[in-house]
Amino acid sequence: MPVAKTAAKAGKAPSKTSVMPTPRTLAGHLPPAHDANRAAALEQYQAAVTAMQQGNYSAAHPALEKLLETAPPEFIDRIRMYLSACIAQSKKGANDFTSPEEKYDYAISLLNDGQYEDAREHLNEILDGDGNADYAFYGLAVLASMTGDTSTCLDKLTEAIRLNSMNRIQARSDSDFQDMSDDPRFTELLYPEG
Repeated sequence: MPVAKTAAKAGKAPSKTSVMPTPRTLAGHLPPAHDANRAAALEQYQAAVTAMQQGNYSAAHPALEKLLETAPPEFIDRIRMYLSACIAQSKKGANDFTSPEEKYDYAISLLNDGQYEDAREHLNEILDGDGNADYAFYGLAVLASMTGDTSTCLDKLTEAIRLNSMNRIQARSDSDFQDMSDDPRFTELLYPEG
C-alpha cells in the first residue's frame, strides 16, 4: 500500500495555498471561527433590537430577516417575535394583523419591552374579537404578574386555565410568574387537589 508523501518529505517547500483543515469541536468547545460568527450574530441582533427600541422599524426589519438566516438556533424565536413586531409597527396606522396570533406576538414583544399599557390594549383587543382566546387571558395574567397586580393575575390565569387546561402546565414553568410563586392561591390554582 503506497504511503502519500508530504511536501516536506518529498523535498519540496510547502505550498502557500494549502488549505488548513477545519478544526473539530471537542468536548463542547467551539473553534474560534464559530465563536466569532456567534459574536457577530449577537452584535447584529443587538443592533436590530436597538433600532427597534429607537422606533426605527424600517431598519430593524431587514436586519432581522437577514439575521434569521444565519443566527444561532437559540435566537430564532426571538428574532421571529421581533420581526412580527416590526411588521405590526410598520402597519401601525392600520393595525392590519393577519391573525390574532400575530397580534398576540406583537403584544408580547411590547410586554417584553416594558410597554405594559400598549400590550394590555392589544391583548384586550384580541379578547374583544374572541372572548375565548385563552392565550390572551394568559398574556394578561403574565402582564398582571409583571406589574404586581396579584388579584388580576389570578383572575386572568384562572380564566386561561378554564378555557385551556394546558395553560396550567405552561404556567408551572413560566418564569414570568416567579413573583406569584409564594402566593398560596397561585399554588392552589396550579396544583389543585384531587
